[in-house]
Amino acid sequence: MGSSNANRSPAALAALTLAALGIVYGDIGTSPLYALKEVFRHGHVPVTHDNVLGVLSLIFWTMTTVVSVKYVLLILRADNNGEGGLIAMLALATTAVRERPALRHTLMLVGMFGTAVFYGDGVITPAISVLSAVEGLEVAAPALHPVIVPVTLVLITALFAVQRFGTGGIGRFFGPIMLLWFVVLVALGLPRVVEDPHVLLALNPLYAMSFIHDNPLTAFIALGAVVLCITGGEALYADLGHFGKQPIRIAWYAGVMPALVVNYFGQGALLLQDPAAAANPFFLLAPKWAALPLVLLATCATVIASQALITAAFSVTRQAIQMGLLPRMHIKHTSVRDTGQIYVPFVNWSLYVLIVLAVGLFGTSSKLANAYGIAVTLDMTITTVMTFFVIRYGWRYPLPLCILATGFFFLVDVVFFASNMLKLLAGGWFPIVIGLGMFTLMTTWMRGRQLVAERLRDEAIDLKSFLDAVFISPPTRVPGTAVFLSADPTIVPNALMHNLKHNKVLHEYNLFVSVQTHEVPWIGFGKRVELTPLGRDCWSVLVHFGFKNDPDVPEALKLLAGRGVPLDDMETSYFLSRDIIVPSLGQGMVLWREKLFANLHRNAGAAADFLHLPANRIVELGSKVEI
Repeated sequence: MGSSNANRSPAALAALTLAALGIVYGDIGTSPLYALKEVFRHGHVPVTHDNVLGVLSLIFWTMTTVVSVKYVLLILRADNNGEGGLIAMLALATTAVRERPALRHTLMLVGMFGTAVFYGDGVITPAISVLSAVEGLEVAAPALHPVIVPVTLVLITALFAVQRFGTGGIGRFFGPIMLLWFVVLVALGLPRVVEDPHVLLALNPLYAMSFIHDNPLTAFIALGAVVLCITGGEALYADLGHFGKQPIRIAWYAGVMPALVVNYFGQGALLLQDPAAAANPFFLLAPKWAALPLVLLATCATVIASQALITAAFSVTRQAIQMGLLPRMHIKHTSVRDTGQIYVPFVNWSLYVLIVLAVGLFGTSSKLANAYGIAVTLDMTITTVMTFFVIRYGWRYPLPLCILATGFFFLVDVVFFASNMLKLLAGGWFPIVIGLGMFTLMTTWMRGRQLVAERLRDEAIDLKSFLDAVFISPPTRVPGTAVFLSADPTIVPNALMHNLKHNKVLHEYNLFVSVQTHEVPWIGFGKRVELTPLGRDCWSVLVHFGFKNDPDVPEALKLLAGRGVPLDDMETSYFLSRDIIVPSLGQGMVLWREKLFANLHRNAGAAADFLHLPANRIVELGSKVEI
C-alpha cells in the first residue's frame, strides 16, 4: 500500500494523512498529559531553571532521534511487502537468515518475546492514557478526586463493550478529533512560549548534554519518565500497511512533532514561572474556564489512542495465529469492505480484565507511569536488533554501515530500557509478567505443534503409495467430492484413514488440501493454489496464504474452476481430523507444559471456522495423539 502513495491525488493524500493523525499518533499525541509531569513530580529532579531546560532538551532530542530519525526515516523503509509491525519485521529478519538455522531460531524467540511484551503495553497504554485525562477533573474541581477511578473504569468498560460493533462508524471522526487535539496542544503551549521565548534555548542539544554531565544519576533516573514522550513510536511502523510511508511522514513532520514540541516547551515555560505547576503542568496551562472542556477533549483523545492499540492487538493476534504462534481463536469481521477490521472476543475481554486490574491496582497515572516504559523500550530495542539482521542479511549492506545505522539507536534503546528497569519493583513488573505469560503460551503452543507433527509423521503413510495400494482393490466409490484437510501434503490424512475404516467408501472425487502460511503479509490469487494430479480423480492441493490474508479455503478452491476438478457446493464434503492430545512423560516438554498445550489445543477455535468451511458440509473424525 505504501508504494502507491506516490500516485495518489493531493486530496486522497490529505485524507490519508488526516486518518493517520487519528490512528497512528493517538498514543504519542497524548503523552504531554503525563510525560513532563512524571519527570518533576516525584522530586527526583528539582524544578530549577537549568533542569527544566535540560529536560526539555532531552525530550526534544529524544523525539528527534528515536521517532524522526529512527522510525520515520529508517524503520519505515523496512517494510514487508508494504506491511509493518513487529511480526512483519520478525518475518523479514527470519527470512533474511533462513540459511542460518540456529540464528533464525534465536531471532524467532526474540521476536516472539517482543510480540508477547506488546500485550503488556496494550494493557498499560489505555489505563494510563484514560486515567491521566480523567485526572484533569481534579484540576477543575479538587472535590472530584474520589470519582476519578470510577469514571475511568466506566469509560474503559464502554470502550471495550463497543468493540464488537467495529470502528468503521466512528473511525471517520478519529482524524478530525485528533487534529483538533493537536491544534489545542499548540494553543495551550504557544502563549507561554511567546511569553518566555528563553525556553527555546532547550532546542540546543548542549542543554541536554549539560544536564546529563552535571547530574548523571538524576538524568539516568529522569530518562525513565522522559521515555514517555515517545511511547507510541512503534505504532508508526505497525500502521505502515494501513497508510503507507508518505502520509505517516507528512503527519509527523508537519503536524504532530511541531505540536508536541510547542506544548512541551509551553509546559516548561510554565514550570520556570511556577515550579508548583509540576503537579499537573498540562492542565494548568489552560485557563480555569477551559479546564472542563479540555478534560472532555483529552478523554476523547485518550480513548482514540486506546482504540488504536486495541485494534493493533487484534491485528497482531490474527497474524500470530496465522504464523502458528498462538492457538486459533474466534475472529469476527466487523466490516464487509475492510478485511483489516476485526474483533477477537477473547483478546478484547482479556485486555479489559487486565486493564481494570491495572487501574484498580495502581490507582493513579503517576503510579501507572512506573509500570509504563519497560515494555515499550524493550520492543524498541528488539525492533532495532531485527532491523540490523534485515539490512545486513536481507539487503546485503556492508557490515560497518549496518553497525553504524543501528548501533547508535541500539545504545539509545538500551539506556532507556536500563533506566526503566529502575521502576521494575515499583510497577514495571506488571507488563513484564504479562509478557512472560504470553511468551510461555506462544513457545508452548509452537513446541507442542512441532511434537504433534513429529508424532503424526512417525506414524504416517506416504499418500501416493497408499492410494496405489487402495486402488488395487478399490472400495465402493460414492458420488460427490471429498476434501481432506491435512497439515502435510505428502502423508495420508487421518480423516481419510478413519473414513475408509468406518464407512468403507471413497468419494468419486478426492482433494487432499494442505494450507501453508508464509512469512509475507499477502499472497495474491495468482499464487494462491497449486494443483498436483494423483490419478484416479484424486488431486493434491496446496493453498498459500500470507499472515495477513483471510484463510478462506472454499474461496481459494474456487480458483480451481476450469482445471478438471468438480467442486459443486452441494456435492462437496470437508473431512477434518480432530486430534485429542494426551500428555505423557517422555522426551517432549515437561509435563506441565504438555498439559498446558493439551488445554490450549482442546480450547482452540475450530479449524473449520478458522478456514471458513461451510458448517453443513463438515465431517470431523477424532484420533488420539500422545506427546
